[in-house]
Amino acid sequence: MRNTTIGKLGAVITGVAVAAFAGSMLINLIPGQNTETISYFVCMFIAIGYLLFITGVVSINTDKQKTATGLAGIAFGVVYAVFIFIVYYAGLTTVRLNGALSEEALSIIDYSHMGSLFFNYDLLGYGFMALSTFFIGFIVKPKSKGDRAFRSLLWIHGVFFLSCLIMPMLDVFSADTHIAVGTIILEFWCAFFLPVCVLGWKYLDAEKKKNK
Repeated sequence: MRNTTIGKLGAVITGVAVAAFAGSMLINLIPGQNTETISYFVCMFIAIGYLLFITGVVSINTDKQKTATGLAGIAFGVVYAVFIFIVYYAGLTTVRLNGALSEEALSIIDYSHMGSLFFNYDLLGYGFMALSTFFIGFIVKPKSKGDRAFRSLLWIHGVFFLSCLIMPMLDVFSADTHIAVGTIILEFWCAFFLPVCVLGWKYLDAEKKKNK
C-alpha cells in the first residue's frame, strides 16, 4: 500500500471508532443500558487507526530537519497505544470475565472506577496521544485553509497533555465523581477529534493526488 493510503485508512478507522465511542457513551447514560464492552473494543481501534494515521502523515514529510519531530510523534503515539490496550484489554478480559474479583481489586484494575489505577493509566495514555499530535503538527505543511486548520487542531490537542498528566495527581476524578461528568468530557473530546480525522484524510488525499 502507498504511504498516503495507509494514512487515509488510519484516518477512517480512527474517525469511525471515535464516532462509535461517542455513540456508545451516550447510550450508556440510558438507565438499564451498559455499553462498556463496546466502548472498550472501539477504543482499541482508535489506537490502531491513530498509529496508521500518523505514520502516513509522517511518511510524506520531505524535510529532513523535521525527521526527529515526526519520529517523536510516532514514539509518543506508540506509548499511548500501549497504555490504551493495557487498560481496555483488561476490561474486556480479566474484569469482564472474572466475577470473583473483589471490590478492592476492581478499584485498581477496572477503568469504570473513576480514580482507579487503570483509569489514571487511561488518562496518561491519552496525554501521550496529545503529546504525539503536538509533534505531528510541526511536520504538516499546509497548502490550504483546511490544512492550516488540521495543523492548528493537532497543536491545540497537544495542550491536553498537561491536563491528562496532572489531573490524576490532583485527584480531580474520584470514586464520588458522577459518571455524567466523565461522559461530557469524553463527548467533547470526540467532537474535537473527529475534525482532525476528516482534515487529516483530506491532507493525505491531496498529497496522493499531487504525486499521481
